[in-house]
Amino acid sequence: MASLDASQKVYSSRLLSQGEHYIGAMRAAANFAWCNRQVLMWHAREVFQSVFGKSWESMQMNLVYDVAHNIAKLEEHDVAGERKNVWVHRKGATRAFPPKHREIPDRYQSIGQPVLIPGDMGRASWVLVGQSGSMEQTFGTTCHGAGRAMSRTQAVKKAKGRRIDKELLAKGVVARARGWRGLAEEQPDAYKDVNLVVDVVHRAGLSHKVARMRPIGVIKG
Repeated sequence: MASLDASQKVYSSRLLSQGEHYIGAMRAAANFAWCNRQVLMWHAREVFQSVFGKSWESMQMNLVYDVAHNIAKLEEHDVAGERKNVWVHRKGATRAFPPKHREIPDRYQSIGQPVLIPGDMGRASWVLVGQSGSMEQTFGTTCHGAGRAMSRTQAVKKAKGRRIDKELLAKGVVARARGWRGLAEEQPDAYKDVNLVVDVVHRAGLSHKVARMRPIGVIKG
């Protein structure tokens, strides 16, 4: 193999520097996001304690699972028949490692890595576990949400003249937002049907269905 000339060495070092800076910035952002999730969880516990007059421990509001998405990780995968270390950047996706994978915690070794696929405010979200098909087809990956069916701009246009909060309340879903636009952008119609998306993931062998969860609603007397 020919050695690099001076200009190639400079270019190579610049690429390495850019890559290192990117990974460093991404890790800092991931740490910030982790801290933010902890704070949100703590405030949610405080609200429940205030409303119900019980401690969060007695209500079993324990952290079950915390996972990052939209992040790059250095992992070992089969690439063209060879075992290689590669950077897997999961954009709009999350890890879905199968049972017995060495990088998942001991408590999940027998079932596979938990996978969370949120839907929208009007339908549902899902909990799944990673399967072997993800390693064969998607570098150990599953989508991390239903995915948008329309852009935010399109969603706002479609919501003109409507009260999204009242439409959701009619379905038994309480929605709170700082303004009309936020709800318009995140209205249920703006997203694909998560149940259909999860069916595809399940049938493809990427992740296996565990539980379907509906949005919190009001009790109608």
